[in-house]
Amino acid sequence: MSLKGKLNRMKKHLSHNQPNEKRQKAAEGQPQPVTAENIPFLKEWEQLGAAPYHFEDSFCLIREVTYSLEDKHGLYSFAELPKIIEAWNKSGIQHSLSAKGYKPHELFFFDTETTGLSGGTGNMIFLLGHARVFADKVVVKQHLLTNPGNEAALYKSFLDEVNVESLVTYNGKSFDWPQVKTRHTLLRDQIPALPEFGHFDLLHGSRRLWKHKYERMALSVVEKEELHVHREGDTPGFLAPMIYFHFLKEQNPKLIEGILTHNELDVLSLISLYIHLSKKILSMDAVKEHDEKYALARWHLAHRDVQEATKHLRELTGADFEHANQAAFDLSLQYKRLNEWDEAVRIWETLFESSDVHLALKAGIELAKFQEHRQKDARSALSITESLLSFSSLSERDTKELEKRKKRLLRKAGQ
Repeated sequence: MSLKGKLNRMKKHLSHNQPNEKRQKAAEGQPQPVTAENIPFLKEWEQLGAAPYHFEDSFCLIREVTYSLEDKHGLYSFAELPKIIEAWNKSGIQHSLSAKGYKPHELFFFDTETTGLSGGTGNMIFLLGHARVFADKVVVKQHLLTNPGNEAALYKSFLDEVNVESLVTYNGKSFDWPQVKTRHTLLRDQIPALPEFGHFDLLHGSRRLWKHKYERMALSVVEKEELHVHREGDTPGFLAPMIYFHFLKEQNPKLIEGILTHNELDVLSLISLYIHLSKKILSMDAVKEHDEKYALARWHLAHRDVQEATKHLRELTGADFEHANQAAFDLSLQYKRLNEWDEAVRIWETLFESSDVHLALKAGIELAKFQEHRQKDARSALSITESLLSFSSLSERDTKELEKRKKRLLRKAGQ
């Protein structure tokens, strides 16, 4: 804190003439009257929906924009989110994106703009943007740092807002929130502690479903291709640092208005993307593309949800796509878990005869185990094992395991 700031803080504690109510408001960091001469371009900021937030001897700006629930962003209106939350609360699906137990306004759709893409104390967040969906409207708020020396005000204003249950971000677990924590550490003696809450990072879900389709998984790509969000005249995020440093010199809101709009659209896209991913997970929206359906099945498998995974894998039976054989093998393992042996064996027998040597090996091993342990037929298991040993592309490890199995089966078969 600056020397002036420390002296001002001492004045507050020593003064007996200040009214109690005013002293209480200052201690709580509530907005204080700020004159026009303190803030350059105040009228222009007000026209953008921004107002000053004063904390001790510093301030930041808070911009607020509201939307109707009927407004659409890409494929969906914001009114879809409460329906999605209701569906999660009724669903028995266990998933990392589940909003079971939440209310719509408890999700905090959050994104930042920074002075660089690297981590560490040298990188500064200059804009904290978030959106929340209430019963009658959507509220977007943006906390803007107009001077690097005013970070305490920026984070105090932000912490006043985070009375929520879960963050919803895009790469926020790896970038945005660690950055917030780093900057907060430097200011922890001046502002309240960061709260603990859940975190839905939509980048991970997007990678799960669409990494086979897109070389880049940037939000700008996903929102355009999957959500049909088309931005007109958008300011690219990579220009944000350069624009911000220019803004710091001039302080003219027009210089940074494009970044504010960019960030606003980012947090709105997070709402639509959460709706979109949830609809797919909850089977509220038909998944027509085979690769995406398979990716969805594997995502359910990662959450040990055999029922949902099996449902999607069954729908892929007979489909012609790159991973069809692997999907069939994954389905056979679910049948095995469910003790549906006839269905599992049918798949193994088909794959054992396929040209995919890797899957033929895996299917053959499953068949051998089935004959040995379920059918108690050591001779059939031995025959399958010997066929597997004839494969030309076996690894040293595979050969060793199969030879070990063969010796055991020879003893069992009495040979």
